[in-house]
Amino acid sequence: MSSARVKYFSHLDSIVKAIPHKPGVYQFLDSKNKIIYVGKAKDLRKRVSSYFTKIHSISGKVQMLVRKIADIKYIVVSTEQDALLLENNLIKKYRPRYNVALKDDKTFPWIRIRNEPFPRVDYTRNLTRDGSQYFGPYANVRMMHTLLELIRQLYPLRNCTFKLTDSNIRDQKFKVCLEYHIGNCKAPCVGLQSSEDYDESIHSIRDIIKGNLSSVARQLRKLMMELAEKREFEKAHLVKEKYLALEKYQSKSTVVNRNINDIDVFSIVSDATTAYVNFMKVMNGAIIQVHTIELQKKLDESDKELLSLAITNIRHRFESGSPEIIVPFEPDFEHPHGTFTVPKIGDKKKLLELSQRNVKYYQLEKEKQKELVDPEHKSRRILNAMMKDLRMTELPEHIECFDNSNIQGDFPVAAMVCFMHARPDKSEYRHFNIKTVQGSDDYASLEEIVFRRYKRLLDENKPLPQLIIVDGGKGQLNATLKSLKKLGLSGKMTVIGIAKKLEEIYYPHDPLPMYLDKKSESLRLIQQMRDEAHRFGITHHRKRREKGTVKSALTDINGIGFNTARQLLLTFKSVKRIREASPEELQKIIGKAKGKLVFEFFANK
Repeated sequence: MSSARVKYFSHLDSIVKAIPHKPGVYQFLDSKNKIIYVGKAKDLRKRVSSYFTKIHSISGKVQMLVRKIADIKYIVVSTEQDALLLENNLIKKYRPRYNVALKDDKTFPWIRIRNEPFPRVDYTRNLTRDGSQYFGPYANVRMMHTLLELIRQLYPLRNCTFKLTDSNIRDQKFKVCLEYHIGNCKAPCVGLQSSEDYDESIHSIRDIIKGNLSSVARQLRKLMMELAEKREFEKAHLVKEKYLALEKYQSKSTVVNRNINDIDVFSIVSDATTAYVNFMKVMNGAIIQVHTIELQKKLDESDKELLSLAITNIRHRFESGSPEIIVPFEPDFEHPHGTFTVPKIGDKKKLLELSQRNVKYYQLEKEKQKELVDPEHKSRRILNAMMKDLRMTELPEHIECFDNSNIQGDFPVAAMVCFMHARPDKSEYRHFNIKTVQGSDDYASLEEIVFRRYKRLLDENKPLPQLIIVDGGKGQLNATLKSLKKLGLSGKMTVIGIAKKLEEIYYPHDPLPMYLDKKSESLRLIQQMRDEAHRFGITHHRKRREKGTVKSALTDINGIGFNTARQLLLTFKSVKRIREASPEELQKIIGKAKGKLVFEFFANK
């Protein structure tokens, strides 16, 4: 290591040794004094020092980050929750290059209760610090408009822009408008509605927006009964309509029993580059908010890290203080304002499954959108995952897969299928009739067809595949390697075998197989190629077997080919009926000359 590099690490080492064993946030800066990464930790010194003491065990992306660190700054806080919030705010402010990119949702609408006398209730897509109250954001705009319509049905509110100060009302600066006459407003502008009565409506509206529908329903029911007792039936009927509207709204969103109250539900799904986190808020058994965010990975962050970041961000954004948080697994931090629950059975488990379905649908929708914009996006993603999973040094854009097909040694054939850019290229599919092997010998048959395939590619100066897949284990793999060695192609391509029993992946010179994740796209593509090669080989084997069977049944008839014999069998169903047929019957099917040949052949027999 150069003296400059030693001095550089010595400088960072002295900073790390001065960092306390406290919770907080650390910032990595590059040589231009620009923040390139922000992280939080329960123990600052332990976490920061791990970047330098475990340099050989961390991923390549993290090593690249470490090489660019020129300075370290840190902020000590009281609790891990404070560290999470501070980390979230710093990431939003500085947008460091190596941090998870959290896709913001500034375009989603919010319900707003304005900061003014006799406040109006409307929606906006722009949050401003004007003292107004904001509820949301609402990813489902239809749900938001339904909620606003319910509020308008239940509570007549003003929608004018007048400044309804006490002095203006007292000085009678305003007149009632059409909204008052049609019953949409109680005219506070001329003193026909007191501020106390208006504020009671606003209080109930807050409860409805937050999902506290039961308390509002109780108030309406109580008012309806009181009006009925006073025989004010018209007013009671109006309240009843409001009560029924509230019940209808609540019934639309009830998914579990109403005893489940004030709960946040989170679920996550991720791939190599992106994670999606779904959030659902449940009040009185009803889902009142659903929101999904997208996070772009930068340093191969785990699902635990990403879920912790998302929980902090979303609960802060939605101002949620729910005491119980349902999650698919325990996050890596303790929440001071809520307890985590990982349900196994019951209604809470159903809620978690609903959230998981939502986030998976969201992921699929995003992938479809990306494919519409960029048709090659999916294939690139699969091939990149395969290159990583199979420890390859180049992208497997050209893959070939081999399979043998025979029945007790009869009509031995083999098949090769070719995939280009993770898609079948049927013009390059090939059948092989085994020529040099007698009987059932899979290894020798595979050795023959692999040699024939790649000798031809070399002779024709055609490109070789980056990956070869053989259906089978170590024996089939060794047979393939033997042929490649004869052709001088050893080490030029990645070669693997896939065994059917447990879907083990075998590598040359590796005694132990590798097991890919059963849900991984890499394994699914390998299985698809293996199954396609088997199907293609079986089809060819069936044709050869059929042709061989026909040939053996109608042997040695000069002038009668396979198609003619097949035509006779399709018509007469058996060789016995062909033998018993008259010359006229045969000639009607295959013509005069061939009919005569077949009749005379069996007559002479």
